[in-house]
Amino acid sequence: MPRRSRAALVAVAVTSAVVAAMGPANASVPTDTSELQEAVTADAIMDHLAELQKIADNNGNTRASGTPGYDQSIDYVEELLLAAGYEVTRQNFLFNSFEELSDPVFQQVSPNAVTYVPGEDFFTAEYSGSGDVTAPLEAVDLVLPPGAQASTSTSGCEASDFDGFTSGNVALVQRGTCDFSVKAANAFDAGAVGVIIFNEGQEGRTETLSATLGDTFSDDLPVIGTSFEIGNELASLLDAGPVTVRLKTDTLIELGVPTTNLIAQTPTGRDDRVIMAGAHLDSVSAGPGIEDNGTGSATLLEIALQLADEDVRNSVRFAWWGAEEAGLVGSQYYVDSLSAKEQRDIELYLNFDMIGSPNYARFVYDGDGSAFGTKGPSGSGSIEDVFSDYFASAGLASEPTAFDGRSDYDAFITAGIPAGGLFTGAEDAKTADQVADYGGLATYAGEPVSYDPCYHQACDSFTPVADGADAGLYAALNAAYGGALEYNGVITNVNTQALEEMSNAAAHAILLYAMSTSSVNGSGKASDRAAVASGERLGAHFRR
Repeated sequence: MPRRSRAALVAVAVTSAVVAAMGPANASVPTDTSELQEAVTADAIMDHLAELQKIADNNGNTRASGTPGYDQSIDYVEELLLAAGYEVTRQNFLFNSFEELSDPVFQQVSPNAVTYVPGEDFFTAEYSGSGDVTAPLEAVDLVLPPGAQASTSTSGCEASDFDGFTSGNVALVQRGTCDFSVKAANAFDAGAVGVIIFNEGQEGRTETLSATLGDTFSDDLPVIGTSFEIGNELASLLDAGPVTVRLKTDTLIELGVPTTNLIAQTPTGRDDRVIMAGAHLDSVSAGPGIEDNGTGSATLLEIALQLADEDVRNSVRFAWWGAEEAGLVGSQYYVDSLSAKEQRDIELYLNFDMIGSPNYARFVYDGDGSAFGTKGPSGSGSIEDVFSDYFASAGLASEPTAFDGRSDYDAFITAGIPAGGLFTGAEDAKTADQVADYGGLATYAGEPVSYDPCYHQACDSFTPVADGADAGLYAALNAAYGGALEYNGVITNVNTQALEEMSNAAAHAILLYAMSTSSVNGSGKASDRAAVASGERLGAHFRR
């Protein structure tokens, strides 16, 4: 049976189940969301994505904030929303942009000649300075083997950690309790000419580290992140004798770059009961960002267009955020710009960041904290239930994902606004158990396969193989999903099966809350744990 027909059959059952989850006050006004689900199609969303791809093609293969590609993406979305009758506003702001101008280099010169692979073995830390240095490596206060708990290591967190450090060396530091910018700044002050930060080593903290130093970091030296395995190996070599490494980064940081958030609100509905739904429109500078986050942006656009003629009870405010990839700048700027009353008027925020991953899973944000211990503000658990019950009623598995501060919901939960949303996975490897639930691949050619093998790369596009992706892997993924990665006969970095399922869930939740007579919001106070956890990530990258 075609996926769309199946969705229509389950829609009414889904509505009944989810209404019950929202509370007794709403049960008296059930909302049938099936018509909107039917109207919001993966084909239409893919057509929007094709337009975003054309924009990237015409603008240096990127739609990063501060570039013409981003500006034209804003123009495209705005034009369609205005034609549909929305009240559309642009919110301009400034941010500090970061760009890598050429491929970085990380080599072990001695005692062994090893050249590490960028994007696999190491990443340039976001907002790293530039440099090309070959120098002795020196370990700084490492904890090896790693402690039993995460953030046991304080490597590089205190200036005193560098007592006796030899000026002109490259510092080897370990992930731990403090921000990476603190480690790098302390290293710079001690005379280090480069910094290698490796992951700490506990479960979940072994992968290659994609770190950010934050857009206020200004020390001009190369800083990279690498895996626990490589860091541990280098530390062992140091125990045996001298190690020399080469680091090269070539970056550009521009201060005060203008960019834009785009906000569109329905002309009907209560202004004191606003349902917000958002997605970041910017890509990374390395590629067009068709999956990350073209999928969330295009899905919101199509939902907005199909909802335009609906006489909603509560206003729906859609947002396309800028500079998310620079550290959640646009969404934070928006929330900071609101008065206390304007914040209270926002009933809830729904976030859609990467919802068409080629090797996808169905992740729902863990609003009540039952899975990961970090809960959102009061009401976030109800939002989680709406999505989880939707998938259950459709006969589809789903699982929670943590509020880890990694996307644009962060500013909202820190301000005490209930939040939730959907995610289909990024750089982490898919498990065999998840393959049983969602299809796809856990391994290919003996190697683990992530949810999105082109995450933050040039191949996050409509032509991933032509843009550098493994042709065999993408053919295997496409076959595993029965051709769901294809658009007009070409394999893309978007899984249309995922897009269909997640857009149905998004349309369902948005309309359900738009027509609700009850409130999800309880105390309106942010969870202390949510606010603390937001320091762990900044945008798409780890901060500490």
